[in-house]
Amino acid sequence: MDKPTIEKKLTEGNVFKQLIFFSLPFMLSNFIQTLYNVADMLIVGNYMGPVGISGVNIGGQVTFIMTNIIIGLTVGGTVVIAQYLGSGDRKSMNETIATLLTFLLAAAVFFTVVMMLLSDVILRIIQTPAESYKQARDYLNITLTGTIFIFGYNAFAAILRGLGDSKRPLIFVSIACVINVFLDLLFVGVFNIESAGAALATVISQAISMICCIVYLKRSNFSFDFKFSSFRFYKQRFFMLMRLGIPISIQNVIVNFSFLVLTAISNSMGVSASAALGVVGKYNGFAILPAIAVGSSVSAMVAQNMGAGKIDRVKKTLRAGILLAFSVTFVVYVITNLFPEQILSLFGNDPEMIANGVDYIRTFSLDYLIVPVTFCLNGLITGSGHTIVSSISGIMSSIGFRIPIAVLFGIVLDKGMRGLGLAAPIASLATTLIIFIYYISGKWKMNPVVKTNISGEPQSSTQSVQSSP
Repeated sequence: MDKPTIEKKLTEGNVFKQLIFFSLPFMLSNFIQTLYNVADMLIVGNYMGPVGISGVNIGGQVTFIMTNIIIGLTVGGTVVIAQYLGSGDRKSMNETIATLLTFLLAAAVFFTVVMMLLSDVILRIIQTPAESYKQARDYLNITLTGTIFIFGYNAFAAILRGLGDSKRPLIFVSIACVINVFLDLLFVGVFNIESAGAALATVISQAISMICCIVYLKRSNFSFDFKFSSFRFYKQRFFMLMRLGIPISIQNVIVNFSFLVLTAISNSMGVSASAALGVVGKYNGFAILPAIAVGSSVSAMVAQNMGAGKIDRVKKTLRAGILLAFSVTFVVYVITNLFPEQILSLFGNDPEMIANGVDYIRTFSLDYLIVPVTFCLNGLITGSGHTIVSSISGIMSSIGFRIPIAVLFGIVLDKGMRGLGLAAPIASLATTLIIFIYYISGKWKMNPVVKTNISGEPQSSTQSVQSSP
């Protein structure tokens, strides 16, 4: 079979330069994808005020938890695909791609049904304010109908990045975002469909993004041709995907659950506090994008180099990633603390919401000084196939630090939004310390996906999968 045109080796060339060129499209792609919900919030907020903002934020957070379950599995897919590509094992790589897409199609149907049945129960559990309950329910229920598009796009983007291509996902999500903003203005501003219109705009744009991915892949000599017969399930590949993906999914769910606890606490403080937390959350989605993008790029580069047995190049990738990410997030931290009111006023002009938001963002923004190291270390450990370790550290920081700190400072000590803001940086610091200890232990060098011999040459894939504990 001819080499697919979408593949790009990340095991050769200048590490820093390659990381920049790989992470920049990744960063822009994540930036534009974050615009989906932020565009909803901005437009709904300007037409409906704090009630609309609160509704879109709460509904979006519930959907985001479900999405992160699948993102965890697709990250596992990126690592496995990249490692097989780095080792030159195309048979295992193609079987992994087919298994991933088959599984996610079935999972999309399952999650859509279950979540729509439980949507009201979930909204009540997190103490959704009565004023914004209808908006949150409408937004959540409609976005759930687009679950298959969310799963599909994330699966294709993960596959492309595992193959070394971070540019195409950027192009596809850019097209979809433009359509999303246009439909937001049409449905919410012109037709006055409120949060339901914003949700409908999101679903349509996500569908277009997934369709663009499929069209491109079909024209690029991709191993998966999207015929019914191509949806195949390889048990051995599935177990490897689950072994790497499930820990990340569990971590994502628990981390997002901890932020739902913050949402529940802010909900108990009133609709303005709830809206403020939502606004800062959306801003934070942009603020930490550089660290997330670089960390994910580190993961993809590490995966290919681990597959090729190039440990020294892996270490260089980590150092370059931390330097690159911190140089950007430090600037973000400074800007955030110089102009907090101006940033928050972009989402609405309610004085009480802005005041609560400023209190929250002052302490929350300390996280921007810590996450570059956190995400890059996590990227190395994930890319090397040790996702259980990164998952345990994330879970410990959420349950052991983020939730207790939020309850202690936000409720017990009655520090309000400033107390809630301290929860994130303390949790990130704890995660960083845990994974740094694991990094210096050197145990991450033992590759569970593609076994390598002493000289660093990869062994056969079949042997590596069967011999994995």
